[in-house]
Amino acid sequence: MKQTAVVICPGRGSYNREELGYLARHHADKMAFIADVDGYRRRCGQMAITELDGLSRYSPSQHGAGENASVLIYACALADFADIDPDRYEIVAVTGNSMGWYLALAAAGALDRQAAITLVNTMGSMMQDGPIGGQLVYPVADETWRPDPATKAGLVALIDKVNRLPDCRAYLSIDLGGQWVIGANAAGIETLKHALPPIADRYPMQLARHAAFHTPLLEPVAQRARALLSPGLFGRPELPLIDGRGHIWQPLATDALALYEYTLGHQVVAPFNFSAAVEVAIKEFAPDRLILLGPGSSLGAPIGQELVKQRWLGLQDKVGFKQRQTDDPFLLSMGLEADRQLLVRRSDG
Repeated sequence: MKQTAVVICPGRGSYNREELGYLARHHADKMAFIADVDGYRRRCGQMAITELDGLSRYSPSQHGAGENASVLIYACALADFADIDPDRYEIVAVTGNSMGWYLALAAAGALDRQAAITLVNTMGSMMQDGPIGGQLVYPVADETWRPDPATKAGLVALIDKVNRLPDCRAYLSIDLGGQWVIGANAAGIETLKHALPPIADRYPMQLARHAAFHTPLLEPVAQRARALLSPGLFGRPELPLIDGRGHIWQPLATDALALYEYTLGHQVVAPFNFSAAVEVAIKEFAPDRLILLGPGSSLGAPIGQELVKQRWLGLQDKVGFKQRQTDDPFLLSMGLEADRQLLVRRSDG
């Protein structure tokens, strides 16, 4: 009997040194799809993804640049999506984190192949002249993955304080399970880095080459995107889509223009609530499994933290989540080889 699954698409930061060669390792059989992406890139005067994926060494400045990272991740994730065994899994909804929203639109069928690469490449190339502001990551859960209301309240107060300083602007960018991503201008980033108490010699962590997406600082990008991209790229999804507010776009009830306006409006300049998307995924669709597309599996911890927060399947903390993943994994990640074997179509041999 088929199991139901909600598919989760990754965002920026999921193609790293360990993922170099991901397309060649897993998707040599999808040459037509990859050739379409490469052809589009070459017409734009950009490096083909097969060349990027095939380089002998990972380069943070090259592979991590928005105009390259976004399309690499898109190709890996959509190729992974095509590999999910339809005889074993019934996909009941799709969502994604941040840039993963664009991938979710493609996976759910709201964008055809040409529209998807156009959207992803255009949005990924918006910061070629330098990012607007930046993003900081800071935990709002304790070491056991239980929510820490005091830390969250302190962050809210600090952001308010920063915004009262001259030339400083800071906003919640992404609610990411047990972490908050804060978007700010340069002065705001520096103020936050000095004001936030260090945690485990890791936080506050500034994300390299990330702009202050999902904040009002990106309004010029939203305006430019709407000027460059036509509403005609968007259609109704074939699968339910869960957006960055936790709203569900149902196939028969979706206004394609409204989907366009959300994607290139609210989604760019307002907080992306990935936690709400995961909560809606489990509570509204009650899937047998969550499937995280590759490359990588960096969203595994944020998803686990949200499951702990919701006490889903009786999960109480990090230890409980990890034990569940060992015994009977609720979250399956295409970027992890053992999980991948449970997900992909079985060969006829």
